[in-house]
Amino acid sequence: MKKYNYPNIKTKLPGPKAAKIIKTDEQFVSPSYTRGYPCVAERGIGLKLIDIDGNEFLDFCAGIAVCSTGHCHPEVVKAIKDQAEKLIHMSGTDFYYEVQARLAKRLSQLSPGKKKKRVFFTNSGAEAIEAAIKLARYKTGRPRLMAFVGAFHGRTVGALSLTGSKIIQKQGFSPLLQGVEHIPYPYCYRCQFGKKYGSCNLECFEYVEKVIFKKTVPPKEVAAIFVEPIQGEGGYIVPPDEYLSRLQRLAKKHGILLVADEIQSGLGRTGKMFCCEHFNLEPDIICIAKGIASGMPLGAIISNADVMTWPPGSHASTFGGNPIACAAALKTLDILERELIANSEKMGRYLLLKLKKLAAKYAFIGDIRGKGLMVGMEIVTDRKTKNIDPEKRDLIVDRAFYQGLIILGCGPNSVRFAPLCVQARMKLTVVLTSLIVCLKNLDKQRMLYGKIQNRMAPR
Repeated sequence: MKKYNYPNIKTKLPGPKAAKIIKTDEQFVSPSYTRGYPCVAERGIGLKLIDIDGNEFLDFCAGIAVCSTGHCHPEVVKAIKDQAEKLIHMSGTDFYYEVQARLAKRLSQLSPGKKKKRVFFTNSGAEAIEAAIKLARYKTGRPRLMAFVGAFHGRTVGALSLTGSKIIQKQGFSPLLQGVEHIPYPYCYRCQFGKKYGSCNLECFEYVEKVIFKKTVPPKEVAAIFVEPIQGEGGYIVPPDEYLSRLQRLAKKHGILLVADEIQSGLGRTGKMFCCEHFNLEPDIICIAKGIASGMPLGAIISNADVMTWPPGSHASTFGGNPIACAAALKTLDILERELIANSEKMGRYLLLKLKKLAAKYAFIGDIRGKGLMVGMEIVTDRKTKNIDPEKRDLIVDRAFYQGLIILGCGPNSVRFAPLCVQARMKLTVVLTSLIVCLKNLDKQRMLYGKIQNRMAPR
């Protein structure tokens, strides 16, 4: 088995070069950015991230679930170079070019469901959500929208209106879109109704049908329900298998469009091309971004053709579907289908198994959950009360960095593991070894380093 010589931390962190860049950044870059620890990236290859001082890290963040084929995959790099030598920009909303048409066809054929599809390209996930909002309202003629508590759909005004994750994301930006209703997400570890899965009769679903639709929101006024098949920023929360299929039936019953936000969960991350395939879900619209182009800025909505009927000029984007980004996406899909989706499923099962064994040793690990390589570890004060412990979560993420492991938080108190290019168990062993070092004597480290603020940025 191949031996991996990283993580390899050579300097005090941050190193001298990194410290200079951080100082400049703090002077000139928006203070709205939130950096959890002083990582100043310079180069990356596969799972290895190298900072400007030459320190080598094992990256289990993947640019916040974006670098789906690993950093700078040689085939993706070549596709980018080849396309850049031919055509960098032409604007696909006013002109035709082959690479955009090919990608639209490929995504249409890969998306779940037998209905014909159409694709609209954007630059980001938030733009994809905005496009889905407009399309849903246009198609249905209805004004209202529904989303979930804990959801994160983006930071533009429409996407932020659907977001239900943290107050800091909305504070100071009102008024947002009117007519948005947030409903409980099926978070079985922390059921809002105090029930236990298996004997709950999915009361969180019944609440929507029997309370929301009976007392506060006329279903005939709802254009769309937006849902993350696995909630990302909310804490990598996996719903019960039957919840989403029941939600889809409810939406169809009332003529409501179902929009799946697969911005973080899609494109192979969960062991299938689209996460909604795990739940036999066939959304009317799917929003994608992050992992589609291995780091190039690209997003899209994939819609049933009978839904995407808006006329020319009703929605457009100057840069959406950029030729270079499309070329990177086509090559990314090649690699995902060839090897990485199956690998994500296989390595995800291995990671879940090992993390659950680790949880048995540490009482502050309350829950391990996920599909494929979208895995969350929830940190609590103790398993009996399940009280959240964001301070300890932040300390784990912070200390992991100093051990050479790049991870991020999600939700108020969970750690996310979001690589996709893991191709050998040895790399996962390195991750777990680094993590164990972080978990040992955390209380002693808490005293040594002082209280760390709950500062992990929502993504």
